[in-house]
Amino acid sequence: MSAIKQVPEPADRSVAQAAGPESGHDTTPDMTPDMTRGEAPAVSSASHEAAPGVPKSAVPGSGVSESGEPESQEPESPSAGPGSRGPWRGLAFRTWLWAKRARIVGVRVARLVRTGAGSLLPGIRYLLRAVQRKWRRSLQFRTVLTTLLLAIGSFAVVGAYLSNQIANNLFQERLAQAESETRYNVKQVQDTFDGAQVTDQSSVITLVYDTLNAVEGRGSVIQRRYVFEAMPEQTKPRNRWVESRASDQLTIAVIPPELRKAVQDSGKDQYWASTQFPVGTEDRPGIAVGNKVTFNGTVYELYLIYDLNTAQKTLDEIQNVLLAGGALLVLMIGGVAWYVTRNVVSPVSHAAVVSEKLAAGQLQERMVVKGEDEVARLGASFNHMAASLQEQITQLATLSQMQQRFVSDVSHELRTPLTTVRMAAEVLYDAREDFDPINKRSAELLYNQVERFQSLLADLLEISRFDAGAATLDAEPTDIVQLVAHVIEGVAPVAAEYGSAVTLNAPAGSIIVDMDDRRIDRILRNLVLNALEHGEGRPVNISVAANDTAVAVAVRDHGIGMTPAEAARVFDRFWRADPARARTTGGSGLGLSIAAEDTKLHDGWLQAWGSKGNGSNFRLTLPLRRDEPITRSPLQLEPVNVGLPGPGSQRTVLLLDRPPAAAVPAADTPAGTQGKPDGGTGADDFMADGVAGDGATGVGGASPGGGAAGLRGRGTEGRA
Repeated sequence: MSAIKQVPEPADRSVAQAAGPESGHDTTPDMTPDMTRGEAPAVSSASHEAAPGVPKSAVPGSGVSESGEPESQEPESPSAGPGSRGPWRGLAFRTWLWAKRARIVGVRVARLVRTGAGSLLPGIRYLLRAVQRKWRRSLQFRTVLTTLLLAIGSFAVVGAYLSNQIANNLFQERLAQAESETRYNVKQVQDTFDGAQVTDQSSVITLVYDTLNAVEGRGSVIQRRYVFEAMPEQTKPRNRWVESRASDQLTIAVIPPELRKAVQDSGKDQYWASTQFPVGTEDRPGIAVGNKVTFNGTVYELYLIYDLNTAQKTLDEIQNVLLAGGALLVLMIGGVAWYVTRNVVSPVSHAAVVSEKLAAGQLQERMVVKGEDEVARLGASFNHMAASLQEQITQLATLSQMQQRFVSDVSHELRTPLTTVRMAAEVLYDAREDFDPINKRSAELLYNQVERFQSLLADLLEISRFDAGAATLDAEPTDIVQLVAHVIEGVAPVAAEYGSAVTLNAPAGSIIVDMDDRRIDRILRNLVLNALEHGEGRPVNISVAANDTAVAVAVRDHGIGMTPAEAARVFDRFWRADPARARTTGGSGLGLSIAAEDTKLHDGWLQAWGSKGNGSNFRLTLPLRRDEPITRSPLQLEPVNVGLPGPGSQRTVLLLDRPPAAAVPAADTPAGTQGKPDGGTGADDFMADGVAGDGATGVGGASPGGGAAGLRGRGTEGRA
């Protein structure tokens, strides 16, 4: 009994196929693993592709242009003249023609691929963005998709392992059977050849044919196929009439070269290798087992080829069952995951919707509670919380309405007696010169406090209108630069009292804004008076600038300033930065609150900036046209500090004329700076009374004594 050995097969081995319609190419069977002697065998295969033939002639005049249009070609004659290389030139022409056609086809294919990619890429990008958005926003989608991906990965690993094990078992079983049958059949063949007593050619051929047919086992099903080939380069003299024989369409080419070499170099050992052989119009996987036999002194190679097609079909069916079962199981797992997550996520989604409605003011919304599980308890707790919040909010709203109504009613009821008291206070105030010093001082205090009380009452009435939603906006196109100038003129006596110079940076021309001039006048007057009150006698700068959508007015003082925490609370009602709540100019503590409400009516911004010891800056930003949102303010909130002169012995209030056309727009100058062309502050030009300027009109200032100073402004924008 000879030993059986596996032939080592390199990965790039290519098996030459016999010429024939079925020998176009071979494919590697799925079930054949790598084979080593004593280890799990592997069926190897080689692919054979017949190289396409090159045409031996080209049709004249059948060329194609680069753009794909046919073009006419003049074929060169092989016998163009004496000494010409006709055949070589014709071959060169045909080569060039085919290369050109291949290049045109490649260009067209590239264009089609590029066009298809250009059409598919937007759709793919849209699909990816939709999946990414769904992944971010849906917990159920994320859970189901993750479950499906994990299930598919698990089934792929398990299926690959099972398929590999089944393939190995099938192959090992078929290989063991092939080895056993080959040993038996080779022994029978060798015994038949050894006992043959034939001398003529026909008898030899008949004997070989019958013996090999018996090995093939012909019947309803061919059990095995054979290839019988005389070993090459046999130097021993012999008389042989049989060189080779094979079953059906087989040739020696179906035997791997490595197997042939192993059989030729061995003695009585038996070798096997994986191969493919043609049967009809298909290539089938098989196992080739090789041995040596001798006949009449001639050594032959005998290869028995066993068909693995049945085992391959069995493996394919098993793999199809695994694939179909895995797909069905994945769908079932996905459905279960969707159902479970839906039962868990749906109440959460419903709670989110109800919460949004509650936040929007629909306090009667409640969750639907079903069952007694954890989700049901969550829904019940949520409904209880919503009911409690609704009750508290209703109580607070009722209390707020009662307070607003009380303030409004009291304010209205106090107007009549307050008017009577004011008239009496004015009579006493006018006759105070006839009183003794104590009564005179009492009359003055009564008059001032009645004025303050009337102002507080007016502010309370205005606040009550805002709270009740009764405040309306009477907007008309108005020049805000003129309005600012009017405000500065109105606060001139207060500026003279504090000794602060008021300067204005404004662009040339007018800035028309859709606004309620009464409310904007009140806002600006309040900001300027606050700046004068806290400016400690230092200059107050007012800047006006505009862009395409908004206009801004900034009021900058250089007084005591305020901290960021104080700036955040400066618009609260009745709040003052001074803990002593000292009021030197009167006021109710509601001015900035009313200013903030007036700004909201205009859809504008009112912002404050402050720094301890460096002053503060209030910026009012309004849209140029109604219902036009503000995207950017023309002035910066935090101003750039500039050198300003300190308060001198001469107190002066400066009011500016209309700026000339050559002036630089204030929108280009940061808030808090002066736009003087020479880089100065502008305040240096007005430090003494009686200086005649080149302004068009000029506005009279006020001296500390209260008389007119007769000062005229010399500049406009940046030339304070």
